[in-house]
Amino acid sequence: RFCLPLVLTSLHTMATGEEISPALQDSWGDFWLFRFFVNAAGYTSIVVPGFLLIHYLKRRNYLETGRGICFPVIKACVFGSEVKSVHQEDASLPPRVEPTESSTAQQVFKLLFCAAGLQASYLTWGVLQERVMTRTYGATETDPGEKFKDSQFLVFMNRILAFTVAGLYCALRKQPRHGAPMYKYSFASLSNILSSWCQYEALKYISFPTQVLAKASKVIPVMMMGKLVSRKSYEYWEYLTAAFISVGVSMFLLSSAPNRHMSTVTTFSGIVLLAGYIIFDSFTSNWQDALFTYKMSPVQMMFGVNVFSCLFTVGSLLEQGALLESIHFMVRHSEFAAHAMLLSVCSACGQLFIFYTINQFGAAVFTIIMTLRQAFAILLSCLIYGHTVTVVGGLGIAVVFLALFLRVYARSRMKKRSKKLPPGEAPVQKV
Repeated sequence: RFCLPLVLTSLHTMATGEEISPALQDSWGDFWLFRFFVNAAGYTSIVVPGFLLIHYLKRRNYLETGRGICFPVIKACVFGSEVKSVHQEDASLPPRVEPTESSTAQQVFKLLFCAAGLQASYLTWGVLQERVMTRTYGATETDPGEKFKDSQFLVFMNRILAFTVAGLYCALRKQPRHGAPMYKYSFASLSNILSSWCQYEALKYISFPTQVLAKASKVIPVMMMGKLVSRKSYEYWEYLTAAFISVGVSMFLLSSAPNRHMSTVTTFSGIVLLAGYIIFDSFTSNWQDALFTYKMSPVQMMFGVNVFSCLFTVGSLLEQGALLESIHFMVRHSEFAAHAMLLSVCSACGQLFIFYTINQFGAAVFTIIMTLRQAFAILLSCLIYGHTVTVVGGLGIAVVFLALFLRVYARSRMKKRSKKLPPGEAPVQKV
């Protein structure tokens, strides 16, 4: 009975390389690895019965023999209603709106609207994320206050609002006829929950600028996996920019700032959580790409994934008894309630701005805006929360973002060059 707490406590001590601090570690049950397994057990209690039920219905050939009131629901959830689309690229994104009659002023206004919406949504989201996960609530002269610890509740708050927004959008705007079996969204939903949880938890062990740079360098493991698993080939400029990114991240992480306080120290636990975020997030995007072979809009994808995200998170929270505990925390600290709600609003609005920006201006413009957002997020975090960045670390950040901009520029040049070539001489897309 006492072996698991002892092992987890030992792992935590080895992971941080320090004594267990009361500020970070009230008990062995607060160790992130223990909470990860508890959350995973909650998801398993929903996934396993669902898997067995789907397997049973398929084995019974329910699509042929089923009848009754529940038949349409079961058919939509387990079997779907349409075959896959032949053209995956046409189904993966909404049709691009070409500015045929729009004036230049209107296009500039739309671009500024998209850029402002994305920057406001995700910069506010980043600042609030760091505030909620690294600072205390209810602090007074005599009371140090208390930290909010349950990252899964924040994931639930984000997903319930995103589910509501996507549902209203689908109800008010005409969408393609949905044909994918609903249960297939659960895979992307599960990995999306875990990646978001790792992202929140990582802020307890690493600084926010480090987390942003890790996201920016996600292209490196993606290329490595593509080379090893899928045998993909890449252009020389992709290897060059990946090398610049790795050099820039190394310069930032290895630079030592004097008097670094606890919130800016990168620990082993933080690195493991960041790796978990990158792995789960990569699976989410790849699985969503596979799902887009069905005829659906991005908002339908957002709705389907968030349906299961709400189901998994609320089920796990109820099983742990953490839902009421988090609600009581919100009641005790109205400031936290406002931060959690605003965090969810920014996340949901940001997703809608993503769809609109890609629809109006394409992926290249969207990537530039989001790259600028990452740079602004690091600057804001350093100004608001006092993170110290050395000259070498600042140069590392500059190298990373310069490499990202070079990558976007080279990719756009490649696309323009391939469009100018005759149809029979167009190069094969390697990325």
